[in-house]
Amino acid sequence: MKIYTKTGDEGQTSLFGGTRVPKHHQRIESYGTVDELNSHLGLIRDQPLDPRSKEILLHIQDRLFTVGAILATDPAKSTLKSGKERLNIPKVSDEDIVLLEHEMDRMDGELPPMTHFVLPGGHPTVSYCHIARCVCRRTERNAVALHEQEPFDERVLKYLNRLSDYLFVLARKLSKDNQAEEIKWIPQKQ
Repeated sequence: MKIYTKTGDEGQTSLFGGTRVPKHHQRIESYGTVDELNSHLGLIRDQPLDPRSKEILLHIQDRLFTVGAILATDPAKSTLKSGKERLNIPKVSDEDIVLLEHEMDRMDGELPPMTHFVLPGGHPTVSYCHIARCVCRRTERNAVALHEQEPFDERVLKYLNRLSDYLFVLARKLSKDNQAEEIKWIPQKQ
């Protein structure tokens, strides 16, 4: 099987289900940023991390493939007229969202209370995590824009929202693990 198909040479691509759309379509932008986010998480996972963080990141990467599949599917082709699902697409579950919440609570319990916003940086791994958090927020914005045009399972939006929060808490944990200084943002008086 060849990687290149030449079917996208004129600016069109196929969704899961066969529908052709322009490559600038909101659906393509949405699952494209999911792919970008997943790549950033791979970079974080490749850093020296504790085994639990690596395990959770790998699980999240798997879930992001599910999110991408949901976003890459033409809703008109995903169900039959009877309402039964035509395509076998995995789902994001409530348990996926709860896992992120439990992991945040677990990490938060080991961190000093947050009294100010924190400036990104302090260690390369922490910075990678903050970049992934920003990409996750963009992913969420793109998915919300798509959801307004063509609704899909709202758990995808909840998952992306929790994931950006998780990445913020993970960045704080990584600051602690790497003994990096957390620089508080204190607004300068004019």
